[in-house]
Amino acid sequence: MVRKLVAGAALCWGCAAAVAAGELVEVSVHERAGGPALAVHHHEGRRYVVGRPGGEYRIRLRNRGGSDILAVVSVDGVNVVTGETAGFAQGGYVLSPGQSFDIAGWRKSLDRVAAFYFTERANSYAARTGRPDNVGVIGVAVFRRKAEPAAIPPSPRPFGESRDRPAPEAGGAAPDSAPGAPGSDASRARAAPWPRLEQSLGTGHGRSTDSRVTYTRFERATVHPEEVVAIHYDSYENLLARGVIRAPRIAAPVPFPGPFVPDPH
Repeated sequence: MVRKLVAGAALCWGCAAAVAAGELVEVSVHERAGGPALAVHHHEGRRYVVGRPGGEYRIRLRNRGGSDILAVVSVDGVNVVTGETAGFAQGGYVLSPGQSFDIAGWRKSLDRVAAFYFTERANSYAARTGRPDNVGVIGVAVFRRKAEPAAIPPSPRPFGESRDRPAPEAGGAAPDSAPGAPGSDASRARAAPWPRLEQSLGTGHGRSTDSRVTYTRFERATVHPEEVVAIHYDSYENLLARGVIRAPRIAAPVPFPGPFVPDPH
């Protein structure tokens, strides 16, 4: 029996056995409920968004495919549902085709989350739980639901065969498991070194807020995720220093811009 989510997504723990950004799932970061998505900056094969220190944020997922998906979500290398050091085999959120869901924080129960907010690296939840190495990145690993075996029609009877004689059974083979995608965001993100700054941003464990889900069952079609989406984040100043964002060009002041004195606003 499958239990549906009150809030519009289903939660899957320990399930059997990859803009916004992404092919199977759109992933976007929003500073507040109903607010616009943060702009995504592309630099050396990675995606980045600018975080505002102290500002709460949420991760919005939308299933772009035609079948149910399981999204295993990590922030700073920590699973946002279980609190474990993130791994592909862990639980996550199940979304039906076309469905969207906002992940507003670290899941504390079926009804509440501790809000995500941008904070200094040392105050991040990952650092405060002894796991500071992967602070500064959001990850989503996507799995499709395993399809139900199709009914196999009986083989046609050859001409002249006696109706009293049973027809041979048609054989079938189980589908092969698809390997993980070597060209995923996760593999590209490992290609270039990541310079660390002392005042870089992380994600804190914030205020308790409402977010209702229920359990559901989900069997993965593959052992490895079919897509992995990674979005890095940091402050505007740090991304500017790293060359991710280019400083806007400011025109030099003009000494004689007009013939007369305009009225003030």
